[in-house]
Amino acid sequence: MRVRKYCSEDLPQMTDIWNEIVLAGEAFPQEECLNETSAAEFFGSQTYCGVAESDGEITGLYILHPNNVGRCSHICNASYAVKSGMRGRHIGEILVTDCIKKAPEFGFRILQFNAVVRSNEPALKLYKKLGFTQLGTIPGGFRLKSGEYEDIIPHFIEL
Repeated sequence: MRVRKYCSEDLPQMTDIWNEIVLAGEAFPQEECLNETSAAEFFGSQTYCGVAESDGEITGLYILHPNNVGRCSHICNASYAVKSGMRGRHIGEILVTDCIKKAPEFGFRILQFNAVVRSNEPALKLYKKLGFTQLGTIPGGFRLKSGEYEDIIPHFIEL
C-alpha cells in the first residue's frame, strides 16, 4: 500500500468512500453527499489530498487544509476516511502518519482536530498512540444522524 496525492481518476472511488462516512452520520459534520461536480470542487479546494492505494484500489483518503485564517493559519485540520471493507487494517494510521509528515511542507506547525466524536473509539485510540493531546470535551458537540447529540473531543499535535 502506498499513499500519494490524488488525481482526477481517483475521484469516483474517493467520492464513494467519503459519501459512505457522510451517510453513516457518525463522524463527519457534513450532511450532504458529494456528486461528480461537487467532489471535484471539494477535493480540489484542499491544501492537499492524499489517497491510500493498494493494487489500483483506493482504500482511504485524507484532506488537509488550514483550520483558521490569518494569524492562526499555521494550524491545519484534516479528515480521514477509510473504505468500510478495509477498516481494521491500519490504513487510518498510515493516512494520519502521512498527513503529519506532509503538513509541514505547506507551512503548518500544528495539526488540530476540532470534532473527534466520543464514540469513534478507533480514532481516539489511534490519536493517543500517535501522541496527540486531548483538549477537553465539548458536551453534545456533534449531532448524530439519529438526532441525538454526542460529545466531541478536540485534539492537537505539534508538527
